[in-house]
Amino acid sequence: VFALSGFLRVTTGFDIGLSTKCVVIPKEMDMCHKIGYSEMRLPNLMGHTSMAEVILKSTTWQHLTHTDCHPHVRTFLCSLFAPICLDTFIHPCRSMCVAVRESCAPVLTCHGHAWPDSLDCDRFPADEDMCLASLTKEYKYLDKVLPKPACQTCPAVEEFFTHRRVLEVFCDSNFAVKVKLSKKRTVFGDREYNIECQVEFITQGSLLPYETQSMIQQWLLINENCTQRMTLTHRPVVYLLVGNIEEGIILVNQVYRWQRRDSQLTLATQKWRYHKCL
Repeated sequence: VFALSGFLRVTTGFDIGLSTKCVVIPKEMDMCHKIGYSEMRLPNLMGHTSMAEVILKSTTWQHLTHTDCHPHVRTFLCSLFAPICLDTFIHPCRSMCVAVRESCAPVLTCHGHAWPDSLDCDRFPADEDMCLASLTKEYKYLDKVLPKPACQTCPAVEEFFTHRRVLEVFCDSNFAVKVKLSKKRTVFGDREYNIECQVEFITQGSLLPYETQSMIQQWLLINENCTQRMTLTHRPVVYLLVGNIEEGIILVNQVYRWQRRDSQLTLATQKWRYHKCL
């Protein structure tokens, strides 16, 4: 998943081989599974001394990794919370921290949190030292640059409308995605969701349906306060999310509640294939 670009001096206060031990990464730490290794050092680089503390402190970050705010967010966080079990600690490079912070801090802000002092990028080694280097250039080369979801004010959920009004909204929009939402039952509470997406239409250049689905899923995870409002129970609820892509930013402008027998939304999506906008 990532390359070890070298080795580091031991962090002050840790005596490798005496005061640390190798333990299996627990099942509760989803974000650090399938990252290329299965055992971690304890205490870790965040100073957590027990597995219970590691699990508790890492859970809040697992929500951030689900947003895919940066290609290396899992590598960065797991190198700190679940460092690889070698003879010495391997730190992330400062450049990796800065890159992840620039992409992911706005998501934390959207959730009402600031980038924490414990992850101050100045505490990490410069790239000329031995550390986990970022592979950003390779990612830019391999990946198509997709629009990013924005942190935004939640659109009001519309429950009363006509199919003609919905068609007018479609004419001013780039995409419409049908979303089935429900809360997951989890050990740590209800801050995780089941999200199923079905693209109704896209008019934005070369975007593919699966890319649009992925972006809407990210929008729902980044704008978690909106998702919470839409999922008050564990029972699945269906919505139609309609919006625009402007200057590389994906914005949801309208949210329609799709009732089981809602003929107006069904009619609008059927008529859209043949509809000519004014």
